Amino acid sequence: MSVELISNFSMIDVGGKRMTTRRAVAAGTIHLGPNAFAKVRDKTLPKGDCFPMAEIAGVTGAKQCANVLPMCHPLPLDQVLVSFELDHSEQAVRVFCEAAAFAKTGVEMEALAGVNAALLCIWDLCKGTDPVLRLSDIELLTKTGGKSGVWINPAASIPDWVLERLPSQTPLEERKIAVLVMSDRASAGDYDDESGQYLVESFKSEGADVVAYEVIPDDAETIEKTILEISDTHDPHVIVCTGGTGPGPRDVTPLVLRDHLNPELPGLGEWMRSESAVYTKTAWLSRMGGGLLGRALVITLPGSLKAVKECFGIFIEGLPNAIVMIEKQGRKGRL
Repeated sequence: MSVELISNFSMIDVGGKRMTTRRAVAAGTIHLGPNAFAKVRDKTLPKGDCFPMAEIAGVTGAKQCANVLPMCHPLPLDQVLVSFELDHSEQAVRVFCEAAAFAKTGVEMEALAGVNAALLCIWDLCKGTDPVLRLSDIELLTKTGGKSGVWINPAASIPDWVLERLPSQTPLEERKIAVLVMSDRASAGDYDDESGQYLVESFKSEGADVVAYEVIPDDAETIEKTILEISDTHDPHVIVCTGGTGPGPRDVTPLVLRDHLNPELPGLGEWMRSESAVYTKTAWLSRMGGGLLGRALVITLPGSLKAVKECFGIFIEGLPNAIVMIEKQGRKGRL
C-alpha cells in the first residue's frame, strides 16, 4: 500500500541555532476624531483611561503571539514594554511595543502582535465616542540579535529614544585587530584563504582597524616568529589565529602559543567548544582557546570557514567589553 504525505506548511527548525539575546521594537498609529482624541487626552472616555488597559492588552498580545500565528515559535519572553505617544497635530496615538527574549529566533512578531493588541484595545475603548477610526503605519522599527546584528528600518520614522537604546553598530571602533591564518595549502596558493578574509571583513564591519592579515604555513617556527612580529610591530588589541587547532600532527598552533601566553585563558576555549557543540557535535576535538600576549587578547580558532563563522558569532558580542576589562587590569599598549 502506497502512502502519500502531504504537507502545506513547514515550521522552521531552529534546533541547531544558538540562543542569543533578541530584542525588537514595533510601532503603529491609531487616528482618532477630535472628540475621541480629546477624551483620550483628558482620560475621560466612558470606559475609562485607555492607556493602562491598552498597555496590558499589548503585553498580553505579545505573549499570545504564537497562539495566534501558527508558524511562530513559542518564546519565553524576558520583557515586554508598551508605551504611547500623543500626536496633537494629527489627533492620533502612536503605540510602541518592545519585546525581548534569550532565544533561538527573533521577537519581531511578538513586538508587532503587542502593537496590534494595544491599538485594537484603544479602538474598542474609543468606538462608542467616535466610530470613525483608522489604523496606520504598523511597522517594525528595529531588531537586534542573531546573525543580522542590529537592523534599523530605513523607511520608518524612529524616535531618538529608540535609537539611543540600540547597541553600537561599530563597537570595535579605534580597536586594532590582527588576523593570522595557519594553513599549508592556503599559504602555498593551492586555494584561496576564506576564513581569514571572512574575519577581516567581519571585523571591519564592526568598526575595527585591521592592522595585519597574514597567511602562513603550519610551521612552529614560522608561527612563533610571525605572531611575535605582529605583536611588536602593531601592538594590537586582539590577535585572531585560525587554523592549527585540531588533533592532527601539523596542528601546532596551541603548542607554539603556550610558551608565550601569559596568562592562558582556559575559559575562552571551554566557552567556544560548549557553544560550538550546538552546530558541530565533534567540537570537543578542537583545541581552540587563547590568552594574553602583552595587552593583546589572542583567540585561536579552527581553520574551516564554517567553524570560523560560528565562533565569530559566539565571541564578537562580548569582545568589546573584554578589551575594556583587559585594559582595566593594567594591560596597556605601548605609549
